Amino acid sequence: MQPGRIAAAFERCRGQGRAALVGYLTGFDPDHERGLASLIAACEAGVDVLELGVPFSDPTADGPEIQSAMVRALAAGATLEGVLALASAVRSRFAELPIVLFSYANPLLRACSRDAAGARGFCQRLRDLGVDALLVVDLPPEQASILRAPARAANLDWIGLCAPTSPPARLDKIVEAASGFVYAVSLTGVTGSALDANSHSLRSQLEDLRGRTQLPIAVGFGVREPSQVRALAPQVDGVVVGSALVKAGRSGPDPLASLVADLRAATSKG
Repeated sequence: MQPGRIAAAFERCRGQGRAALVGYLTGFDPDHERGLASLIAACEAGVDVLELGVPFSDPTADGPEIQSAMVRALAAGATLEGVLALASAVRSRFAELPIVLFSYANPLLRACSRDAAGARGFCQRLRDLGVDALLVVDLPPEQASILRAPARAANLDWIGLCAPTSPPARLDKIVEAASGFVYAVSLTGVTGSALDANSHSLRSQLEDLRGRTQLPIAVGFGVREPSQVRALAPQVDGVVVGSALVKAGRSGPDPLASLVADLRAATSKG
């Protein structure tokens, strides 16, 4: 059986001696046309895994940059269906690029309730559109099966989100249920917060997580600069950058592509 796009991407990066660059952008920011241009620019510039954010009116896990992006997107008429159209457009251009749908639970659960085939039908439609995985930022593991089970039935990966404050038993539940990769949240707080990529506590967190799972580990929250990526790359399988890409995208596709290229150049494990 051929590996999925996510597994293949991490394996490809491993063979190249580098960490995967996982890039987040909010769908529809600042509107459909310019949002699509940003997605294409980031993918062409070297993002290995794309996290496509679904705009939501109460993004409690996100910092000011991504919150503002969601406000802009919603003001432009963003809907889940519109974001899925973006995912389909990206898939038509990048056949092998993994696409992770990054969302709060509410928009997904509403869509499941409207789908004639329920959650399983909705997840199958995601797969048919070219989505590879779900990352649901505010769904605790005790409640995750409502979406995880139909997602896995549709061959969508389920990305586990591991916070530094999670107790060991909870971490074990999260990684046991995960597939694709595990997202190590580097710090308490929201996306875009300041991160010390060389901190002892972060290194210990990543070492502990490595002992709990064989899945690729990608670290994110607070990663903004190539120097941070360079420090983190030897410790992990992937590095997630979100707020910095969103900020660069406000200036247009070219500055965004330039930042992606600089970040990717810093992913070497050597």
